[in-house]
Amino acid sequence: MDECVEFAADDDRIGVRNKKLGHKGEEAAARYLMLKDYEIVEMNWTCVAGEADIIAWGEECLVFCEVKTRSSIDKGFPSESVTKKKRQKYEKIAAWYLQDHDWLDVRIRFDVIDILVVGPDRAMIKHIVNAFGVA
Repeated sequence: MDECVEFAADDDRIGVRNKKLGHKGEEAAARYLMLKDYEIVEMNWTCVAGEADIIAWGEECLVFCEVKTRSSIDKGFPSESVTKKKRQKYEKIAAWYLQDHDWLDVRIRFDVIDILVVGPDRAMIKHIVNAFGVA
């Protein structure tokens, strides 16, 4: 699915551009999930283990979403950068989140949302459901 999203960067510094691109990607991913009837619970939730880009209720489970945004496929698709180490980190983040909220019996899932910018105001969104872990 593709969705109109503005991705113009206001700053020429690479680090600033990448951060803005990532933030706009997370906003687009949240809009996409809401269109799919997910309820956004948290965005950029942090703990000692790291940060979860999006935590949402959907399809009868709590979904931890890693959002990866790129402006080209020169280095591969965005989701290809989610390594085993990143997956393990997300599992720890989920454990901290559940502990922080005193939830014991909740089904969780780990998704990845790929966002590939294809023009100045267009992006392709690919939602990889249950990208790692068990549901």
